[in-house]
Amino acid sequence: MGRYCTIILFLFFSTLMFGQTSISDTTSVDDKYREDQFYISVTYNLLGRKLDGISQSGFSSGFHVGFIRDMPINKTRNVAIGLGLGISSNSYNQNLLISKNSEQEIEYSILDKSATPYTKNKFSTYLLEIPLEFRWRTSTPTNYNFLRVYPGFKLSYMVYNSSKFKGSEGDILLSKINDFNNLQYGIMLNAGYSNINAHFYYALNNIFKDKANVNGEQIGMNAIKIGLIYYIL
Repeated sequence: MGRYCTIILFLFFSTLMFGQTSISDTTSVDDKYREDQFYISVTYNLLGRKLDGISQSGFSSGFHVGFIRDMPINKTRNVAIGLGLGISSNSYNQNLLISKNSEQEIEYSILDKSATPYTKNKFSTYLLEIPLEFRWRTSTPTNYNFLRVYPGFKLSYMVYNSSKFKGSEGDILLSKINDFNNLQYGIMLNAGYSNINAHFYYALNNIFKDKANVNGEQIGMNAIKIGLIYYIL
């Protein structure tokens, strides 16, 4: 948790210095300017559409970084399309145990901490992301503090996944679990003013494939991410 607070503070003051640039610092006005082409985001990750008995605990974090090509579509350049490429790492602390049975097949169960004490149980995903944004802002060639509203869609491909359990029954470390949906997609909204921008993402499909189940019930679950996003020219 302390590491992410440090990252947030560093990014805040770094982008604050970018935002303090004024026309007096430049020798000419760029009437073909582009905005917000690099991004860094820190999120709190939630699980939606959970089975009865599944709950989250602790801080589930996400870290996202990437580049977006800003493509203005009007003369004043305050309306644009943004298409990008990025990567992210995401963790989800919860009580769904992922393990292997005697036949080395993946199986799932819901942990009861009073019956099975544990100190850590989480799964993590690592994604290649393609964000697509419709961008409206109040920017001008000389105004670096402006209002922005960027609704969009994000397509992600899972390049790696892992799960980790530490408890009374020992440690269970698994990776490259086939029951995860490799293709993830959802809607998002980035909005704010100047250096402070909120980020919201809601996945439209499930994290797990239909075959992943607990006692015959599909696990499903989708990702919901809430956090801060910082744009850098």
